[in-house]
Amino acid sequence: MEESKRQRQIGNVIQQEMNDIFQREGLNIINNGMISISKVKVTPDLMEARIYLSFFQIPDPEKMLQHIKDQDWNLRKQLAARIKNQVRKIPVTQYYLDDTLDYVFKMEELFKTIDIPKEEES
Repeated sequence: MEESKRQRQIGNVIQQEMNDIFQREGLNIINNGMISISKVKVTPDLMEARIYLSFFQIPDPEKMLQHIKDQDWNLRKQLAARIKNQVRKIPVTQYYLDDTLDYVFKMEELFKTIDIPKEEES
């Protein structure tokens, strides 16, 4: 099922505001690693926002994800203050690990290992 225009709008607003909140809270750069919000998907009823986090050079992404989940109440409170005039109810935020970057690096390594035979010259 395709996202509606309203879902995309709310998702974009939440992504922008959460990026700003992460910067203000110092959650975007930790231990010389970087955390970014890769995408936000909102359910059709606009009651749940699924926030996908991308970790770069973070030693233990699962532990960091749990750390962010533990701060959910504070993050959601700040989000509510920022978007209260744009939505009727503040969506419940769920955080997920976005492993797209890891997948890309893994695929690049696989491509490097493939030995492409050179064509013989005629």
